[in-house]
Amino acid sequence: MVSAPEIVLQGVTKRYSSGALALKDISLAVERGEFVTLLGPSGCGKSTLLRLVSGLSTATGGSILVNGMTAENARELMSFIFQDPTLMPWRTVEQNVGLSLELEHAARALRAERVAAMLELVGLTHVAKRYPRELSGGMKMRASIARALVSRPRILLLDEPFAALDEMTRERMNEELLRLHGEQKWTVLFVTHSVSEAVFLSQRIVILGAHPGRIAHDITVDLPWPRTAALRDSQAYEQAVTRVSRLLRGAQHA
Repeated sequence: MVSAPEIVLQGVTKRYSSGALALKDISLAVERGEFVTLLGPSGCGKSTLLRLVSGLSTATGGSILVNGMTAENARELMSFIFQDPTLMPWRTVEQNVGLSLELEHAARALRAERVAAMLELVGLTHVAKRYPRELSGGMKMRASIARALVSRPRILLLDEPFAALDEMTRERMNEELLRLHGEQKWTVLFVTHSVSEAVFLSQRIVILGAHPGRIAHDITVDLPWPRTAALRDSQAYEQAVTRVSRLLRGAQHA
């Protein structure tokens, strides 16, 4: 028996209270375990679409199903990483990262093990006891990423999570995200402005046009797995980046 897609949007429209139409007639299916990136110009509704899938915002038309449920009912299956870190200022880094495990009443030893692993992954072990006010912007975002991953979600929604990181750290986090995706088999919706990042990470790239936001292109990224740092030096990767960049420019002017 063929399983249904993990995320299904049918004719989704979002109109703000001001009357402005943010998204129009978005239909999209994301399979279980698939890594799909939303790419498009500023103001095309990428982040809005992510918030609709997460249940943090409500569509004004069409339907959204996540694992066969409404987005609101599927929230426990999802972790959302925002553009800006949302750390609690009165908790240390390790306490912020372990918050979801605390709320789940996970055993103390298990919490400590998972938090330590996530802090090592994002390179924050040395600041585990510090508070958010003592961190740089990039460190805060890495703590936010670790907090989302520690609960081992089924669906991961990421809104430009690596934008504040330096290039080397960003590339390393891309590689680690894919490694973890291979292990955990998340279904991923990822938002970025970076074509090269989208091509490196994704199985599919959905390009949105603007005013209102709509799907302009749905592209399969036909590059080998697993993706490694060496891929960035390959001709196939460069050709894929060039192709997606061309389509993105066309969507901006359509």
